[in-house]
Amino acid sequence: MSGALALRERTAAAHAAVDAAFAGYDLADAGHYRAFLIAHARALPAVEAWLSGRAGMPDWRPRAGALAEDLAALGVEMPAPLPFALPDDDAAAWGALYVVEGSRLGGAMLARDVGAGLPRAYLSAVFAPGEWRSLRAALDAALVDEGALDRAIGAAEATFGLYQQALV
Repeated sequence: MSGALALRERTAAAHAAVDAAFAGYDLADAGHYRAFLIAHARALPAVEAWLSGRAGMPDWRPRAGALAEDLAALGVEMPAPLPFALPDDDAAAWGALYVVEGSRLGGAMLARDVGAGLPRAYLSAVFAPGEWRSLRAALDAALVDEGALDRAIGAAEATFGLYQQALV
């Protein structure tokens, strides 16, 4: 089984829990959408900061700036990010990257639900053609042994957990 597919299957419960936790937000409603973005702003910048500058990672485009732009358009400052740290390990970085870049896919679908006149730079920051496929291939190449895969899964689960924690 490929590394990307194993990550998807073995973190499915954590992913489903985050999706369920965020499902209560009506993105067409300005107040709900604002709260949704604030929760993401408590998690995403922390993970992106941890990932930034890590050697050996593929190119990826941070989205914290787009998130700050949307919040500013709604009259809200970026909240302080939650504390986030993983072991200083390449496999952990792959797990965290899998979560934040995977959320880009979900964002494309959620952007359709955002109310008219509300900013959507964050959710509209989708993959360029071939980027997701390239990331999956890089994950497959990086996570070839079971130990690395286990560490990546642990990091992905911790990253999903951060998003859940951001809702409180």
